[in-house]
Amino acid sequence: MVVVTTLTFLVAGAASLFMAWSIGAGSSGSTPFAPAVGANAISVMRAGLVVGVLGFLGAVLQGANVTEAVGTELIGGVTLTAGAAIVALLTAAMLVAIGVFAGYPIATAFTVTGAVVGVGLALGGDPAWAKYAEILTLWILTPFVGGGVAYVVARALIGDRLPERALTATLAGVVGLILANIGFALLGPDGQQASIAGTIGTGLGVPDLPGTAAVSLVLAVLVAGLVYADIGRDRASAQRRFLLAMGGLVAFSAGGSQVGLAIGPLVPIFGDVDVPLLALLVGGGLGLLVGSWTGAPRMIKAISQDYASMGPRRSIAALIPSFAIAQAAVAFGIPVSFNEIIVSAIVGAGYAAGDAGVSRSKMGYTVLAWVASLVGSLVLGFGVYSAVAFVI
Repeated sequence: MVVVTTLTFLVAGAASLFMAWSIGAGSSGSTPFAPAVGANAISVMRAGLVVGVLGFLGAVLQGANVTEAVGTELIGGVTLTAGAAIVALLTAAMLVAIGVFAGYPIATAFTVTGAVVGVGLALGGDPAWAKYAEILTLWILTPFVGGGVAYVVARALIGDRLPERALTATLAGVVGLILANIGFALLGPDGQQASIAGTIGTGLGVPDLPGTAAVSLVLAVLVAGLVYADIGRDRASAQRRFLLAMGGLVAFSAGGSQVGLAIGPLVPIFGDVDVPLLALLVGGGLGLLVGSWTGAPRMIKAISQDYASMGPRRSIAALIPSFAIAQAAVAFGIPVSFNEIIVSAIVGAGYAAGDAGVSRSKMGYTVLAWVASLVGSLVLGFGVYSAVAFVI
């Protein structure tokens, strides 16, 4: 019995690592720096290396919320078994891997969510309708909000109605404001996260809300001032640095969001044997890193070149809403597809230049792949687990 249990854990862990590799190669590893690669701010191979490291850090420092949601909140009335977790992870990983090798960015959150719900229903669980409503709301709004904001920001940056230097600095200040208020595991007590602004405010002895607001404003102004001064020295170089910084923030956010899709199904299993969540996050983060280093370049090229022709300003416009949406998803523990976020923002920014380089056929196939991956993973998860349970 001990040998069987150990073997089951090993197989479940291997399935999780395969899922993490697939995500690193196809979602968290390829999408964050795709706009920067499209703008020739960084090479494909270097982007894959950098995003792997940043994704690992994001997984460890921000991955807990989404991980727990995927593992415990997608189905009610039952707890995922080791067999169910293995079926869900392998089903989702194979679909994502197919997308990687075919050159289409499969929505990872769709496949994992569908697979977990499918095996959960096969176990006799109840649908978690309230959680599904949260998830579907974010998924439906993402293309409109992300693409819409990217379009507006790109139009402002490439137009001549507003001074570009001041506008870029203001956008950097908004990014700084968001960054000051996102949660990090290292700053909070055990099992919790805390923000930079909240931690500094508490350290200064200022009450929570006023202290957080004051520190947030100071940090936002500081970031805006630095970017404003940098643009004054060399506009082109400053744009490139801002673009790479945004790519780094999105890569970090990708790790915090996507790692939960790989290790979430393991939470009920390894929780029974007192494996710390941090250990699972580190393992999942390493899987993302390896996937980014070995498989991401193909998808980076696909996203950076096939969906829209991007310059530095439109790439910045695409990454700002992507960062904001990703951090909102992490904060609320909602599994979200980075492919959906980034592709929608890239298309929105691309249309800002009058449909410059936006591939309608590629977008049509991509949306079809997203829908098919959700429905297909749910059906496969339910069917495969039901068949396995019947045979065994």
